[in-house]
Amino acid sequence: MAVRWFLGLSEAGLFPGVGYLLSCWYKRSELGVRMAIFFSAAALAGSFGGLLAAAIAKMDGIGGKSDWSWIFILEGLATILVGIASFWCVYDFPDQAKFLSQADRARVLRRLALDQQSSAAHEDFKMDYFWTSVKDWKTYTGAIIYMGADGALYAFSLFVPTIISELLLSVPPYAAAAVLTVAIGFIADRTRQRGLCNIAVSIIGMAGFGMLLGCESAGGRYAGIFLGAMGIYPAIANTISWSSNNTEGVYKRGVSLGFIIGWGNLNGIVSSNIYRDEDAPRFYPGHGVVLSYLVLFLFGGSILQYFLLRRENSKRRRGERDAWVKDMDERQIELLGDKRPDFIYTL
Repeated sequence: MAVRWFLGLSEAGLFPGVGYLLSCWYKRSELGVRMAIFFSAAALAGSFGGLLAAAIAKMDGIGGKSDWSWIFILEGLATILVGIASFWCVYDFPDQAKFLSQADRARVLRRLALDQQSSAAHEDFKMDYFWTSVKDWKTYTGAIIYMGADGALYAFSLFVPTIISELLLSVPPYAAAAVLTVAIGFIADRTRQRGLCNIAVSIIGMAGFGMLLGCESAGGRYAGIFLGAMGIYPAIANTISWSSNNTEGVYKRGVSLGFIIGWGNLNGIVSSNIYRDEDAPRFYPGHGVVLSYLVLFLFGGSILQYFLLRRENSKRRRGERDAWVKDMDERQIELLGDKRPDFIYTL
């Protein structure tokens, strides 16, 4: 239990950190597909994790270690090596990147500034950025949406090994989810309609868990697993991209992503307790809870945020927010971030 606690502690910053890092380098219309490619690795890990575990299981007894021990040793070693390499490979901000020439660095900063990301360069931290995030309603709608996707994701990854005893059968649903995750990232970038993409994939997920609840045949339930994966994984990357797009300011964005992803991760507590042995083989309570998460939080939250952002954009285009910058100089207006009247939210 203690080791698992420290493992979770060390892992906690990875996903919000990567989302934050990518948002500091790419335009809002480019972030979705990059985030999707990154998160599709999680789906592919689920896809090939079964195959890898089956291969490592053949190492049982080597060196006096059990097969499960070798899984931790080999996968942990790979993580350590990548972590060490990232110390020299990863740069937080474009203005600090040593691998860019001065002209390339200026070009990156300019294209981000033209994309209404005035804080593309490094900022000095102030507690004002923290409180601005706390007071922003988008932090809470984003947390609700991500809760629906992440709670469902944890439950999905927990119950799939329980109901699919054949490891090879677990590969296709994850592979399909990885493909759709990247496709949704590409579509959302091109259309600037991240909310509608979230709504669409949530409907796919709802259909999948509806099939898991209602289908009697093993084939029908297996099809439900496909749709469930395809309705959950794309929403994770798309929700993070959507929240990043609409939060201007390096530190405010970092705080907001921390709140959103942290709240989503807490729902793993729920997910780990809804698939009980006594509910086998149909697991009605578990499937019902996940379906509720998809309907209420992912689907419902996406609709709520979509229409609130759309209404706010309309007010800004009509000049109803211009009073916010009255008597302010250029620097003061810039510090408003996404509260600037000319900042148009991504729907």
